Amino acid sequence: MTKPPLLLLHGVTMSGLAWKELLPSLSERHEVLAPTLRGHRGGPPPRRRPVRVRDLVDDMERLIDEKGWDTAHLAGNSLGGWIAVELARRGRARTVCALSPAGFWSAGDEEQQHGTTILRWLARLASATHTLAPVGLAVPPVRKLVLHSVAQHGERLSRADAAAVVRDLVGCAVTADILSSTEEIAPLDPVPCPMTIAWSEHDRILPLDVNGAIARERVPGARFEVLTGVGHVPMIDDPARVVRVIEAGTGVRDGSGAPVE
Repeated sequence: MTKPPLLLLHGVTMSGLAWKELLPSLSERHEVLAPTLRGHRGGPPPRRRPVRVRDLVDDMERLIDEKGWDTAHLAGNSLGGWIAVELARRGRARTVCALSPAGFWSAGDEEQQHGTTILRWLARLASATHTLAPVGLAVPPVRKLVLHSVAQHGERLSRADAAAVVRDLVGCAVTADILSSTEEIAPLDPVPCPMTIAWSEHDRILPLDVNGAIARERVPGARFEVLTGVGHVPMIDDPARVVRVIEAGTGVRDGSGAPVE
């Protein structure tokens, strides 16, 4: 029996490696694809500059077409969650699970500038210190400190995986393009498919009480859930929890015939 397709979409400055720990579990019930977005380390180069979010949405729609899928289950974090919502708007989603999706702001206002300012600072810091990262990241408290803006428990990553996060950050060629975009997620009501918006309780990039509140207003038909105890990239803090949220959203059933909780 053919497994239902699942497209995983990472956040800005990251790569398909963001889903590494989730892939074995998700692949048991889905045909999983976790690409690296254009202009990000390991992904295809930009076709033109500046790269905008709509360009990345176009890319992912072409990828869905290339796979021969009419629609797919979509799960994305931050920028990836934004892309998932826009693909759903185009009718390409069976379900959506958006994890602290970006784009829920009024472009140029404080609720956008807060997150983009932090990300710009992280990019500058990583560029200045990345040659020292392999040494420092050997120490768990250093990993926790380095990843503090995106995770509650950065120390749980291995030294190698933490170093890969830093390399992705330094190697992203389109950070400035995406962070300077004036795009935003427009209201979506009704939702075109079952949609879960799962917001990290300790999101320091896109705070729950600011950007999460805007998401509730603009997509009132989505099921809204708070992921307790995790930061902006919840796959770092609690990959098993993220697997459960994604699978519950897709409605895929386990071997006993019971819905995945």
